[in-house]
Amino acid sequence: MDPDQEHAFSYRQGALHAEAVSLDALADEHGTPLFVYSHATLTGRFQRLRGAFAPLEPLVAYSVKANPSLAVIKSLAREGAGADVVSVGELERALRAGVPADKVVFSGVGKRRDELEAGLAAGIRCFNVEVADELELLSQLAQARGVVAPIAFRVNPDVDAKTHRHITVGRKIDKFGVPFEQAVALYRRAAELPGVDPRGIDCHIGSQLTQLDPFRQALARIGELVGGLREQGRVIDWIDVGGGLGVRYRDETPPSIEDYAAVVRDAVSALGCELVLEPGRILAAPAGVLVTEVLYRKQVGEKRFVIVDAAMTDLPRPALYDARHDVWAVREGTPSILGDVVGPVCESGDFLARQEQVPDAKAGERICVLGAGAYCQSMASTYNSRPRAAEVLVVGEAAHVIQRRERLDELWARERIPEALA
Repeated sequence: MDPDQEHAFSYRQGALHAEAVSLDALADEHGTPLFVYSHATLTGRFQRLRGAFAPLEPLVAYSVKANPSLAVIKSLAREGAGADVVSVGELERALRAGVPADKVVFSGVGKRRDELEAGLAAGIRCFNVEVADELELLSQLAQARGVVAPIAFRVNPDVDAKTHRHITVGRKIDKFGVPFEQAVALYRRAAELPGVDPRGIDCHIGSQLTQLDPFRQALARIGELVGGLREQGRVIDWIDVGGGLGVRYRDETPPSIEDYAAVVRDAVSALGCELVLEPGRILAAPAGVLVTEVLYRKQVGEKRFVIVDAAMTDLPRPALYDARHDVWAVREGTPSILGDVVGPVCESGDFLARQEQVPDAKAGERICVLGAGAYCQSMASTYNSRPRAAEVLVVGEAAHVIQRRERLDELWARERIPEALA
C-alpha cells in the first residue's frame, strides 16, 4: 500500500474490496454485521509513523484500548511495536500477542492492587503513575517482591485539547494525571521511596486532536518541568508524549503524521530524552470497516431512513461522541440520499449516520462504515441481547477470521437462575 494513502479499501470491478478481497464475498461467507480490517493499512500506518520519528528511534507503544484484537496487536508487534495498556486484561492480551514485557507501559488512573502486581510480575517497562496514593502502594508492592519498578508520572499540563468533551483528558478539571503544580513534590517523594525509580515523564491531553497547538503547549510545559527537575538533580531519561492525533472520519482535516512528528521532535530533541509514543486511533481507525446489510427503507414525510442490521452496539462512536463516519455502498454506483442510517436497537441514539448523504441501498444490499477500526468493536456491547460481530483480517488476497461471531447461547452462558425461583 502507498504509505500516503489513508486506507486500502477501494472499488474493483464495481465492488468494494479490502485489499484484494471483496467485501460482498466476505459478508456472504461470514454474515453481517462484520468488521473487516486491512493488514496493509494497519502496518503501513505504523511504518509511516515510525519513519516520521526515525531520528529519535522512539518506542511506539500501541494503545491497546483502540482495538484489542490479538491479531491486530500481533500485526503491530511483528513490526516492532510495544503496547500501552490500562488494565490487567490488556496487559495479558499484549503479552499473549507477543509484545515483549520490556516494551509495555501501564497507564490508567485507577490501577488495582492485582493489576500493579501483574505488571511487576511481568517485568514491564514502566508504570505511568497518576495518583499519589498509587505511588505509595506500588512502592510497597515492589519492595515486598524485591524489585524496583521504573515509573513516570503522568503530568496533567492543564491544556485544553479542543476535542470532544468525553475525550479531553489534559485539563485541570479532568480525572487523569497528577496536577502540574504537584509534580515536583511527587518526584521528590518518589526519589525517597524504595522499590520505585522515577526516571520518566508522561503526558497525554486527549484523543482525536485536529490541531497541533495543544500538543505544542503541553510539550512546552513538560519541557519546563524536565528542566526544573534536572536542576534539582533528578534524572529524567524518557518522555512519553502519549497519543491523540486525529484521523479523518468524514470532513475533519487533521495534521499529517509528519507535521505532528515535527512538533514533537522540536519539543523533545533538545532535552536528550528517549521518546515513547502511545498511538492507537491513528493506526487502527482507518484500517477497519463495518459491513452491514440493509433490512428496510422507510420514509416519513421528507425524512428518509436506511435501516440496517448493525447498531450502536457495534459502532457506538456516533452515539457517544456525535461522531460522523463516511458511509459507502459496497456496490459502486449506488445512488445516494439525504437521510439517516439507523439500526434495530430500541434507542433514539441508535444511528450510524444522521442527516448525511448516504447510499440509497435496497434491502439485502450492503453498505460499509469506514474508519471503524478503533473504538468500535473494542467498545461494543450486547445491549438488546445482540451477539457481537465477527472480525476478519485481510492480508492481500487472503482473509482470516480473527474473532468468530458470538453465539446467542453465549450471551447467557454465565448466568444462573436460583433454585428458589424454580
